[in-house]
Amino acid sequence: MAVRLKLKISVSGKTVNAVALLNSGYEAPTPQLLIPIKLAAQLGLWPPEHASEVVLETAGGPLRAWFYPRVARISIVAEGSPGEEVTSDIVVSPLADEPLINDELADGLKIAVEFFGRGLWRFTWEPKDKLRESEKA
Repeated sequence: MAVRLKLKISVSGKTVNAVALLNSGYEAPTPQLLIPIKLAAQLGLWPPEHASEVVLETAGGPLRAWFYPRVARISIVAEGSPGEEVTSDIVVSPLADEPLINDELADGLKIAVEFFGRGLWRFTWEPKDKLRESEKA
């Protein structure tokens, strides 16, 4: 199992809820959410008219993607969530099949993973025994 969270993603007045995979190996200097083209279209970010084309180094080799800096407001949709929003970059990938949360976005959203294998997490401000279950893919 993995840790997946339901996110509220807002871009220029368009808001979509989507389940995203937490990927601690997705390192970047800023909060980033990597999304598939279908989700980018729902958010008005596809075709990529105002994005920069980038090449990302991944474990599977170079990935051509489109980068939108600081374009999204992202929060977690969960019971008891304070609804805090984080400003995030969006990276659109033609190969992604689900959204990916990077390390800096996870920090900004105050996510503490307790058990990756069992998909259990909590907010950093919650007691350690307040475990939340991962969302379904």
